[in-house]
Amino acid sequence: MKSSMDKEVQPASVLRGSPSLPADKSISHRSVIFASLHQGHSTITNFSTAADPHSTICCMRSLGVNIQEKDHSIKVEGVGRDGLKSPDEDLDCGNSGTTMRLLSGIIAGAGTTAQLIGDKSLSSRTMQRIIDPLTDMGAQIDARDGDFAPLHIQRNGKLQPLHFPLPIPSAQLKSCVLLAGLFGDDPTTVIETLPSRDHTERLLQLDIQEQKDKKIIHSSRADNIPAQSYRIPNDFSAASFWLVAGAVHPEAKISMKAVGMNPTRNAALEILKNMNAEITVSDRRKEGAEPVADITVSSSQLQPVDITKEMVPNCIDEIPILAVAMLFADGTSKITGAEELRHKETDRLAALSDILKKAGASFMEFEDGIEIHGNPDFTPQQGSFSSEHDHRIAMSAAVLSLMGEQPSQISNAACTDISYPNFWDDLQLLTNW
Repeated sequence: MKSSMDKEVQPASVLRGSPSLPADKSISHRSVIFASLHQGHSTITNFSTAADPHSTICCMRSLGVNIQEKDHSIKVEGVGRDGLKSPDEDLDCGNSGTTMRLLSGIIAGAGTTAQLIGDKSLSSRTMQRIIDPLTDMGAQIDARDGDFAPLHIQRNGKLQPLHFPLPIPSAQLKSCVLLAGLFGDDPTTVIETLPSRDHTERLLQLDIQEQKDKKIIHSSRADNIPAQSYRIPNDFSAASFWLVAGAVHPEAKISMKAVGMNPTRNAALEILKNMNAEITVSDRRKEGAEPVADITVSSSQLQPVDITKEMVPNCIDEIPILAVAMLFADGTSKITGAEELRHKETDRLAALSDILKKAGASFMEFEDGIEIHGNPDFTPQQGSFSSEHDHRIAMSAAVLSLMGEQPSQISNAACTDISYPNFWDDLQLLTNW
């Protein structure tokens, strides 16, 4: 029996239209945090309606920031670095690892005292990677079992600068340390050898030195935190589901407007092009500090591709849907160096393997990735796919289900609200022919 939390996906004879993409979630988080640290007023339009960035809004309000919301826009009266207050209640980060990790840096840097909590999924994700550098900077962090939320954070004494080579290519870890560094008199330095999302550096206009094999980023109290008044680009990660749907479906043409084209975020676009996907990019322009463009995808004859460890950081969120594309390629594709997927909202490699198995795919799962034996004529077996309460798994299963011969059920489908609240409406729009 289908519950109200499940969705039935019908096979699609045609995919055509222009979905209403959500605003970029990563930039939405950062925009409201940085606007709060700016001393003055910011107006941010096309703010994400997804659940995660609104967890960040609620937390910033608890830290004493006046934030007004209206018609996909927010107005923020920034309190500056010295205007944040210790909250009267726990800061509830919901399902958002970005909220918890970035705010941990802010709280440690500002010298306020707070306890950060999250839902069951977030509370199962290790926070050790941020606990170690923040502790080195002078924060006292009490965590459940030493690793997990709730996190109780306070600082004893003056913030210490940190020289921090990033141990992994993580934008959340990088941003956490740089945000703490903004409160220090002496510069904190983050050294990045493998690229990760650079929204924090762009939006804060931080001092960056580029060397041959690394990027050196500095932050301190001397950095002026600019106002954050701009339109947030549409989310590339959301667009990726329709890029794959359009490429694998034999009767498809899907167009999307003002999609974020940040080069540290859109590796999936190049991967799909390398797979011979029929994708055109037009009207390249900028929204504030971020590049955007319009994208159209049409039915394609896909070729196999390998995604290596070096490529993973810039397509980590898109790997589940790229795996769907690989199912319809003419040959064997392989993903390696993606063990980080085992520490997301769920173990995404295991969840993805479960879907592939139920669909009747030919594949092999490894500790750090997956090998998929593609077939342009692949027709997925239909049945009940488990989302594992993971939004990207749910949407990937939905795109796969469009290619079957019988309806499929996606369990706990409401989890798509985490990043793409109108996903199911857009799916219906594209298939309603």
